[in-house]
Amino acid sequence: MGTLAIPETKTMLTLPGDPIRQILWRFADRFDLQMLVQSARGVARGTVARLVAAGERNTHEWTAAKDDMLDAFDRAGITAAFMEPEEGGFITGPKNLALGLAAFELAWVDGGAATASLAGFLALSPIHERGTQQQVTRYKTLSAPPQPGEDRKPWRGAFALTEPIPYVGVDTGMLSGKVRVADWKNGAEPILQVEKRGRFITGIAFANFVTAAVNSDDGRLKGSCVVILEETDPGTFDRGTATKKLVHQLSSTGDPVFNLLVPASRIVGGYTVKDGVIVPNFNHTEIIDAVFRRTRVPVGLMTAAKLLSAVEPVVRYQRQRFRGAEGARPGSVRYEQGIQQREDALHRLVDVWATGEAASSLGFAAARLFDELDPLEKQKTAILAERGVSGGRAEMKALKESEQRAIELLKLKPGSPRRTELESDPLVQYVLKDAEANVLCPATKLWNTGHGANMMREAVSLMGGYGITEDCPGFLANKWMDAQLEATYEGPEAVQRRQLTVTMTSDVFLAEFANWTTEMRRIASSRPGTGACTLASAMNLWAWSLNYLQHATDPTGSKLYHGQRQGVTFALADALSWLVASRSQILDVVELETRGAADAVAAEGLAGTVQFLSDLCHTQAAQAAGEVSRICAELVFGYTRHPSWDEQEHRNCFLAAELEELEETMPGIMAMAVDVLQPDGSHPAKAGPCAGCAGSSEFLRLQSKLTTCLTGARLAKDRAADTVSKVMIPEALDYPAAGPA
Repeated sequence: MGTLAIPETKTMLTLPGDPIRQILWRFADRFDLQMLVQSARGVARGTVARLVAAGERNTHEWTAAKDDMLDAFDRAGITAAFMEPEEGGFITGPKNLALGLAAFELAWVDGGAATASLAGFLALSPIHERGTQQQVTRYKTLSAPPQPGEDRKPWRGAFALTEPIPYVGVDTGMLSGKVRVADWKNGAEPILQVEKRGRFITGIAFANFVTAAVNSDDGRLKGSCVVILEETDPGTFDRGTATKKLVHQLSSTGDPVFNLLVPASRIVGGYTVKDGVIVPNFNHTEIIDAVFRRTRVPVGLMTAAKLLSAVEPVVRYQRQRFRGAEGARPGSVRYEQGIQQREDALHRLVDVWATGEAASSLGFAAARLFDELDPLEKQKTAILAERGVSGGRAEMKALKESEQRAIELLKLKPGSPRRTELESDPLVQYVLKDAEANVLCPATKLWNTGHGANMMREAVSLMGGYGITEDCPGFLANKWMDAQLEATYEGPEAVQRRQLTVTMTSDVFLAEFANWTTEMRRIASSRPGTGACTLASAMNLWAWSLNYLQHATDPTGSKLYHGQRQGVTFALADALSWLVASRSQILDVVELETRGAADAVAAEGLAGTVQFLSDLCHTQAAQAAGEVSRICAELVFGYTRHPSWDEQEHRNCFLAAELEELEETMPGIMAMAVDVLQPDGSHPAKAGPCAGCAGSSEFLRLQSKLTTCLTGARLAKDRAADTVSKVMIPEALDYPAAGPA
């Protein structure tokens, strides 16, 4: 009698270590980044963990102990990670991945510590992105840690964008900070008076300088700008009162007041004088757009770190839950597995773990993308400057041809002789990377911090009542609370959704998205266990729904996809974020499987690790597919008015007499008919005939295909849960629990 051969399933024996992560997140060949990770980890699990354990989160004030943390950042090279070697740093070129990795390691222990580190980079970012060369050299050099032989304290910066209550956070385009010309002698540099009241300004307690967004209050100065303020400038540099935060207490936050006289050379990016008017080279919106599209990514990675850091404490708690009870004796299943005897506990932890992996993959993909985009952006600016093109609108117009060339490239088949020409065009490459970055950045911030915060609540709940105690291992309650603030940093969810509603409809991105869908189909053909097929079907459904909604109207004739119809646009943005997160996770696992065997350390147990991470991919893809199916179905059908029993809308219903006649030639039709009108006009007791929807057949076909593509998803989750119940973890966390220092 024949037997069915069941493929052997490899099991992951230990938690993924550094060799695995370095391949997943593409820095296995970057020794400088590996050293940064190790030094940041040392500070996080040493200095920072001791501060949290000693109760430094219990005060809003900036203390000497917290200030020592900044010195630890300097000694570890974290502060210098933003600088070029000639400025006191040690990493050459774009540093988005470097900053993301450092923030990830710090947030693994405490989000406030990560924010304290990032605050200085945020203050320097306007200068780095749009400052003059003199401004860049001065402030980045001053902010770098002292070199051997130097006797100085590094400068710290803060970024003052938001305004005081009641205007805080209303819109980054609306400012109440003012700048006017205080003195302008013939032949001399103008002196500006800057008035600014900030709200929720991070890093203000220790800031030596501030980059502040202000609006002109003087006819001799045009528009808005960002101005650099120094603590020694004449006037008032008041750091204000500390914000009474419930979270991120290891970062400084306050409400400063500035009224200072500064030279016009402090306008970030410089200025020109035209007809007696000072014209800043960049308004504050242009600078903020350049800054936030990069600095939002590390914030998203901070929440991702929290999720992955929760896995080990939860596993330990679940296995030890019943120890000490009379019925739990060493060697018994109850003693060894604890709560992990039950499928529910394991499945819920798998969901947390899968979310953490997807969030990390998305965040680091976005960081790497910006590292590729930054030099291309400089090339683009130089090329257009040679052509005499400058300014936002002029550049957009000039790049239209490059956008068409980029779309052409995306549609070419491999091996086409035209590909080489288009791929070598720096403007085409810039357009492609820019379109992708314009989606990945807000998606990272939206999905990681929004959905991530929800999943942190799930992680805390898996600890039972222990999860909301001060001595909870891994500081999980702190991380759950901190995640709520990260969801509002640099623009809350609505800001990210608003950006996505514009960027995700660009022709270039949609052409890229079509290629991504094909890419997932290709991966599914060789690696079906990743859930790539499920994801590709969900991507098809989303793309069809977007196209349908862009052309559909509601019963009043109003367009559905419109800037003011946020019930439509924001929901589609949410759905897209689920898709790009799952895609990034799958691509990382493919990278690991492809490259892992070449790494002697990673190769050990690689098959089991790939199997487990693939099962997490499959689980996450199924979750993404479910969200996309639900959201798109609501939007496609939800804006069609339900029919009523009036004469116009029930005319397609069967009459009882008609059915009786049809039954003679079509036996069984009476049992299938739903909406039947009786001779007296009575009808089924419901609001109206069953609803239909134009185009619904195609949607339902795609949705049905998506549903069948979920085949195997729960089996993957079962395998992942089984691995979680067996995986080995260290005997104790490598950083302390809360309590006496």
